[in-house]
Amino acid sequence: MKAGTTLTKPDWTIAFDADDTLWHNERDFALTHDRFAQMLAEYVAPEVLQTRLLAAERRNLGIYGFGVKGYILSSIETAIDVTDGRVGPDVITELMAMGRKMLSEPVEVFDGARTAIEALRPFAEVILITKGDLIDQERKLAQSGLGDLFDAVEIVSDKTPDVYARIFARRDTAHQMMVGNSLKSDVIPAIAAGAWGVHVPFKLTWAYEQADAPVTHRHFRQIASLSELPALLTDIT
Repeated sequence: MKAGTTLTKPDWTIAFDADDTLWHNERDFALTHDRFAQMLAEYVAPEVLQTRLLAAERRNLGIYGFGVKGYILSSIETAIDVTDGRVGPDVITELMAMGRKMLSEPVEVFDGARTAIEALRPFAEVILITKGDLIDQERKLAQSGLGDLFDAVEIVSDKTPDVYARIFARRDTAHQMMVGNSLKSDVIPAIAAGAWGVHVPFKLTWAYEQADAPVTHRHFRQIASLSELPALLTDIT
């Protein structure tokens, strides 16, 4: 901490995103999409398929929500659409099998994630805010072995300024911070809710989650890895 500064637990609430912030997630989607593109190669070019799938996902988010189930349902819809209904049952069957596989993949926690969270716990209330399918997110949290580190866990259908404002309003702390890999979901809406937004870029980002960084906002910061977070907190406190 800065000289003369003493942080105590009620001073900060630090919230972490889960997927691609604490553990791998988008990698599995990328591998599944590559196979999806191979299956439909005779009907549509990969870049066109990706555009059509993203459009379907955007249409369906309000119905299916975020996560593997919505992705697979949108993939099936897209397969039917781009083939004018000629897609074979074998493709649908394989897509469903890939979805089941994604929902049972072992959780691979990023190196340094636990250490970074543990370093913050002495002077911050640490919570998890993640979106997506409730069952899948609960499964991944349990398998990650990180659940014992969080003072609270919030699994939400979407991350908006109102959602962040409600969550942070329930915490009895003077300062709030959201840490995550998505500018669109983790950083920008958290800043809009009055919190600090800390971006930890990951090499794979779903097109839906891409956005311009609010580089001029005084509450925006970017770090290369979670290991830099304790030092960042020292710097801004």
